[in-house]
Amino acid sequence: MLNPLSRRTLLVAGVGATAVAACAPGRSTTELAVYKTPVCACCTAWVDHMRAAGFKARVNELPDLRSLRSSRGISEDLASCHTALIGGYVLEGHVPAEDVRKLLAERPEAVGLAVPAMPLGSPGMETPDGQREPYDTLLVLKGGGTRVFARHGQAAS
Repeated sequence: MLNPLSRRTLLVAGVGATAVAACAPGRSTTELAVYKTPVCACCTAWVDHMRAAGFKARVNELPDLRSLRSSRGISEDLASCHTALIGGYVLEGHVPAEDVRKLLAERPEAVGLAVPAMPLGSPGMETPDGQREPYDTLLVLKGGGTRVFARHGQAAS
């Protein structure tokens, strides 16, 4: 049986280790830096989606996003209307919050996620009549390639 001092020492050590692990670099975070042009309304709707999902978004307006995307490894064929940074990753376009959570939990070796173009029904691109287009969230790999990370709106086969 442990004496009280040893139990207390173990408890303090366990709490301390948990706090250090939670603050360690590379851990998931909810801090989101969003870059958009001043005139984009759907970007604001996507930010609202992310905030509703518990992310803390800081919005930055830029006249053009091409240089930001390029410097972060996002090619123009993956471009959308806004770019965000979170936990060491880039998010391009209308990426659903659940995909971001999965990315941060799994921490793959990648640049980030992209939903190219602006598919109807994706977060921030909802329509009054509920129209939806199937779309994929792509994992952007460090070499510039992509692979499907998540599928949305496809019929079950």
